[in-house]
Amino acid sequence: MHPFGRVLTAMITPFRPDGAVDHDVAFRLARYLVDNGSDGLVVAGTTGESPTLSSDEKVALFGTVERAVGARAVVVAGTGTYDTAESVELTARAAEVGVDGVLAVTPYYSKPEQRGLIAHFTAIADASDLPVLLYNIPGRTARLIEIPTLAALAGHERIVAVKDAVMDIDHTSEVCRTVPGLAVYSGQDSYTFPMIAVGAVGVVSVISHLAGRQVRAMVDAALDGDLAEARMLHQRLLPLCWACFIESNPGPVRSAIDRVWEPVGAPRPPVVTATEATVAAIEEALVGLEESS
Repeated sequence: MHPFGRVLTAMITPFRPDGAVDHDVAFRLARYLVDNGSDGLVVAGTTGESPTLSSDEKVALFGTVERAVGARAVVVAGTGTYDTAESVELTARAAEVGVDGVLAVTPYYSKPEQRGLIAHFTAIADASDLPVLLYNIPGRTARLIEIPTLAALAGHERIVAVKDAVMDIDHTSEVCRTVPGLAVYSGQDSYTFPMIAVGAVGVVSVISHLAGRQVRAMVDAALDGDLAEARMLHQRLLPLCWACFIESNPGPVRSAIDRVWEPVGAPRPPVVTATEATVAAIEEALVGLEESS
């Protein structure tokens, strides 16, 4: 039911002042997230600024996070790109590092046909023995993985789940109804509770950087059937969900982590540091969350 756990954090990538990946901070951040509710970490995904990381940087980061959390959490490596050959190579390298699974995003910009998506994701799944988490986010990639395509891909023994950031409850409901062998994870924090209500099994979260224990409590309550408790926690978390996406992710959550945990460095361009107004909105949401607990 939960091939990658219940709460995975889409982990940001810390950078040093010179712009290099800060592996020391990444090691500590991975442990902090697992200590605060995450049973899985997605490394070098969208929130981890995958487009600006080289393949070598990604593989080194996979290794750092794997060493940091070991058997305590599932480590999912973001190996999907808009280049099938590059994605296949990166998947094979991730497997050698010892991660537990891979995240494969819809190829962006090129807008391949659905049969092209099947070929792309099948090649990634064939590149290693690791389970694959598809990533359906048409708002960023300009291409939806359609439900018949998901059904076809679910026939592959290693394609076991989809991170659903379509932001359409009807779509999620139909995936859960018609492709029951594919585990669905929420890919949008504000949608997690309603998505679990229609059949999702967990979340790949951004706000869990800041409110990991509360996100875990909400997901556990929803999955365990305590819908009143889950609904209350969902409503308490909503202002934080909205505040963290006032500007394009991951700018806001990075700036907030600087304030509430420790510095993680400036993002790599074209991602920019969030404005003071956005950070203030996140801080206000966090205060409200604490006061309502």
